[in-house]
Amino acid sequence: MANVRVIPATTPVISAQSKTSTAKRRVAAYARVSTGSDEQLTSYEAQVDYYTRFIQSREDWEFVMVYADEGISAVNTKKRDGFNQMVTAALTGGIDLIVTKSVSRFARNTVDSLTTVRKLKEKGVEVWFEKENIYTLDSKGELLITIMSSLAQEESRSISENVTWGQRKRMADGKVTLPYAQFLGYEKGEDGLPRIVPEEAETVRLIYRLFMEGKTSSAIAKRLTRQGVPTPAGKDKWQACGVQSILQNEKYKGHALMQKTFCANFLTKEMVKNTGQVQQYYVEDSHPSIIEPDEWDAVQAETCRRKSLGSIGRCGNPLSGKIVCGECGGYFGKKVWGSYKDDKTYRREVYQCNEKYKHKGKGGRQCGTPFVTEDEVKSRFLTAFNKLMADRDGLVEDCRLAQSAISDTLAIETELAELLREIEVITELSRKAIYENARNAQNQSDFKDRNDGYLERHRKATERIAELEAEKRERIAKGKTLDRFIADIEKRPRIFTEWDEALWLAVVDKVTVATDGSMTFTFRNGSEITA
Repeated sequence: MANVRVIPATTPVISAQSKTSTAKRRVAAYARVSTGSDEQLTSYEAQVDYYTRFIQSREDWEFVMVYADEGISAVNTKKRDGFNQMVTAALTGGIDLIVTKSVSRFARNTVDSLTTVRKLKEKGVEVWFEKENIYTLDSKGELLITIMSSLAQEESRSISENVTWGQRKRMADGKVTLPYAQFLGYEKGEDGLPRIVPEEAETVRLIYRLFMEGKTSSAIAKRLTRQGVPTPAGKDKWQACGVQSILQNEKYKGHALMQKTFCANFLTKEMVKNTGQVQQYYVEDSHPSIIEPDEWDAVQAETCRRKSLGSIGRCGNPLSGKIVCGECGGYFGKKVWGSYKDDKTYRREVYQCNEKYKHKGKGGRQCGTPFVTEDEVKSRFLTAFNKLMADRDGLVEDCRLAQSAISDTLAIETELAELLREIEVITELSRKAIYENARNAQNQSDFKDRNDGYLERHRKATERIAELEAEKRERIAKGKTLDRFIADIEKRPRIFTEWDEALWLAVVDKVTVATDGSMTFTFRNGSEITA
């Protein structure tokens, strides 16, 4: 039989429950409140004062400090600087005991709570949860912590669900809130609704006007930076993405699409883009508009047009996306030609059809349009525009007649109203059919055919509504374009002798280059003049 000899422990683990130890334990406390309100800050200060006095009152404890986090949620520990500093100090041997109010003050995430406690236990560091009277070096400590942490985590889930419900109830009621600290043009009014800030609103209107004059988001950002206009976040330098965000935000026309993002995980607070996972709310006329709805729609139509051009539409060069090949329909791009002669390097910039050589060597015929220079385009534009302005009064009158015809959307709105009524009827019929099928025994094949018929009618009506709304937006955009065209030519002299980039962007839709080198200028009002 084996001989077993017991070796007694010489350095027993000392728990916070023991007051008989002769060695002083280095003790720190952790305090936290979840919000920055005055009431919570008072609680925070009281916690710090209480634990300072409590630790210093015990002769067997040596006070280290009170670590604290103000206005921080405890769902996870990643952003809690005070907490993380305390754990680091404990793991590096600077703390023997941590005192905190409760498990929920320490962490509401079971995994984070247990992981941290186990790391500390490996280094002989104990945590004492005063409210639950749990000591982590005690044999029952980890079981109790697991139970209490799970309860705290479920409490966090319940709070998160309640907050989400409250937010969605406000959305359903049409109550709009904005991130005012980083939202240009609005501030929170006395009634709690968005209120226009006149100076910032002028910047928003300038951005929309410059975009419709042909400027790219990048060019607008550079101009605002040069002019010293602060960004929505108060910074000096504008970025193109910031300008694009302003141009695409429906809140500037007085509408609000809510729940664009949602919290996918209440523990990590991860916000993700809502692409249909949860319902959204669209509120019309929810607050004062900075941009007229028609103008906002015109900007969206212009944005789509530029996207269809690809990289050409995003180029800041005023000629890019304007010069079109009369033979193949491709766009002209800027090319740099270089040559070396008589010990000198020659460099020449020209515009040439981007499709010119794409089919060469594949049995296809290369495009026959010639290259053009920037000076040629500018010179011929002045000739064409001066021809257009020869009868400016007649031109303006024709434009106003065309604008009146284009902007007339009465027929579209009448059909939209009829379709919306039809959808209401179809929805009610489908609801009644489902209700009757649930209450009374029916032939399921007949029910399916009838319900599928309702769904098909609903689909067709919905598709037609989308088509009509797109046509309405297009008409409004064209009307706005004509309006700007009229306003621009009315304030211009009848004869131009010098190139004007703003005029070019405002009045020219495209320039078509023919194989004989002639250029046909198509203006925003639909007029065509060959130069």
